[in-house]
Amino acid sequence: MALPGRVCGDGAAHWIPDLGSDAGSLRSRAAARIGLRVAVGVPLSTGQHTLGALCVYGDRVEDPEDILLGLLSGLAAQIGQYVERRRAEELAIELARTKDEFLAMVTHELRNPLDAITGSAQLLVADLDTLTADERRQYLQIIGRNAERLSVMADDLLDLARLESGNLSIDPAGTDLCAVIGQAVDAARTSTGKDLTITVDLPEHIEVHADASRLRQVADNLLSNAIKYTPAGGTVTVAARVDNGRHEIIWTVADTGIGIPAAERPRLFRRFYRASTALEQRIPGTGLGLVIARTIVERHGGTIVLAEHDGPGTTFAIELPIKPSQGA
Repeated sequence: MALPGRVCGDGAAHWIPDLGSDAGSLRSRAAARIGLRVAVGVPLSTGQHTLGALCVYGDRVEDPEDILLGLLSGLAAQIGQYVERRRAEELAIELARTKDEFLAMVTHELRNPLDAITGSAQLLVADLDTLTADERRQYLQIIGRNAERLSVMADDLLDLARLESGNLSIDPAGTDLCAVIGQAVDAARTSTGKDLTITVDLPEHIEVHADASRLRQVADNLLSNAIKYTPAGGTVTVAARVDNGRHEIIWTVADTGIGIPAAERPRLFRRFYRASTALEQRIPGTGLGLVIARTIVERHGGTIVLAEHDGPGTTFAIELPIKPSQGA
């Protein structure tokens, strides 16, 4: 192990009196080849945690001196305090940014459905005696749709709170993934309200040890996004298969929608993030669904990524282990 690793490993100072004889370290041998003879390393620490190591190499063989170790330890302590302050400042900035994004999202996303509910209710009350049955039904449908939208937002925020506290529950059992996806597709087809083609490529059965309700949440989220961001006349394709060679299940959801700019893709799974393409077209959303979906997939020992593909739109690819991993 190299000198920095030794220092960080036990959080104590280490002295190498002869780099040439330190055969176990590539770093020491490389230093010896350019004429360096001795090295000393001290931990960079905050007092509670070791952040790294401060290592100094020299060209003279000599015994370690308490004064030298004391000076280096003092310098390392100053550097450790500086790094800790920087981390605290960056965390404060991140928390402030997240708070601002949260307030902006809640203000915007709550206002629209509440305005629709309030306006429809007021019109319904004011004109109740003159409205036909179909008109009353139309107003009630508007109220119902927007109330459901608020309910989904509340569920997302509760799941985010559970995610942050580490209490997002996963209760795995024998589950047919194809049945879960099929139910989500059937629900999506009855509620799209758009002229879209939803195609499905699934085998009859895929057995997986997983939480069916949480996987349904992932399926609903990915399908909802695909439908929401795909213009009329587009296509949404859902597929799943078993890769026996890799002992994995490959599950994809693809669409021919507005897509996500390449420069923004690294931020896609960040809380409250909304792609510029969605904001420009004023498509509603909280920016929480993908964060929650990724957490659910990872809690099952899997991964979810935005896959590369030809043509417009997006493709999300999920890989789940056929059998649960030790830590999942």
